[in-house]
Amino acid sequence: MARSWEDLTARVISGVAMVAVGLTVIWLGGTALRLGFALVVGGMVWELVRLLTPEARKSALAMAGTAGVALLGALYLPMLMALPLLLAPAMAGIAWVPRHRVLYLTFTAMILVAAFGMVQLREVSGMGWLLWLVLVVVATDIAGYFAGRAIGGPKFWPRVSPKKTWSGTVAGWIAAGLVGAVFAAQSEVGYSLIGLSIAVSMASQMGDMAESAMKRRVGAKDSSTLIPGHGGLLDRFDGMLGGAVFLLLIGPWAGLPVGTF
Repeated sequence: MARSWEDLTARVISGVAMVAVGLTVIWLGGTALRLGFALVVGGMVWELVRLLTPEARKSALAMAGTAGVALLGALYLPMLMALPLLLAPAMAGIAWVPRHRVLYLTFTAMILVAAFGMVQLREVSGMGWLLWLVLVVVATDIAGYFAGRAIGGPKFWPRVSPKKTWSGTVAGWIAAGLVGAVFAAQSEVGYSLIGLSIAVSMASQMGDMAESAMKRRVGAKDSSTLIPGHGGLLDRFDGMLGGAVFLLLIGPWAGLPVGTF
């Protein structure tokens, strides 16, 4: 049992630091928010290229810079003009990535679209909605981690993610529903937000599984070693990608009011 908790200290310290930085950037908004997301996007694309083609060091840096700049440019353009710029790094990278091009194309597009959607959520719908999204994904991850380690039981999908259990998966849904219940009392959406929160939790778990499948495909344990106890940025924010893309797709039909909290 002690062995299963051996990474807890590093994980907690890193997690607290990331939460503090993330909440500060979300609260500040504006340029700080946009620059923060651009840096994270660049780091994730750098990890992605290094995962798929470890020898392509220069290509990884070039594509990371291109992705960060593309996101910043898209955030200052009208929506319809921004869309081609968001997808451009994924398309351009095909010439730089000699292997696993479908994986590169898919994940790069997801990273940029998710980041763009999260910034738009903060700027258009208000800080509260971005905070809700972040807390749903974080609660899903924390509850899944502790329930999976403490309860254990049948594995969820051992071929893709050997450590994930059904107990951790269901605990993530419950935690997300509780976050939704808290925010429901402060919003016009009402308690239907609980259902949306659980759906976002499931989407975040799908993002986690997609990244796990990619790592198994290329024979890697973590996307990098940038974050002690967590691996890399992709390891930490894979769930956020899934949740953000899902919310971006269903947002127009979910009835999220603008600027309510």
